[in-house]
Amino acid sequence: MSTMKFCRECNNILYPKEDKEQKILLYACRNCDHQEVADNNCVYRNEIHHSVGERTQVLQDVAADPTLPRTKSVRCASCGHGEAVFFQATARGEEGMTLFFVCCNPNCGHRWRD
Repeated sequence: MSTMKFCRECNNILYPKEDKEQKILLYACRNCDHQEVADNNCVYRNEIHHSVGERTQVLQDVAADPTLPRTKSVRCASCGHGEAVFFQATARGEEGMTLFFVCCNPNCGHRWRD
């Protein structure tokens, strides 16, 4: 198993990078110009897959997030509550940003986008 590598110059994380001319694997810093040759040609990628329930819980929790902006200019189609938090994100399979709303009624948690 591989461990994370850090830049000797600025201590930021090093990312794998291919040198196509020399056909070697490098680790490069995205903050400075430091690069080093990899001692192993295996690159590990850890993908985290969330269950549907985990994603739903995360979206419901955003209604209680005090750092997100709130609006009273929308009405929830599910419960009629007049306040929602909103944020921008990229919707799966779409280009550009989408405005997402989550109802602030603790018994509702309805989500919609604009």
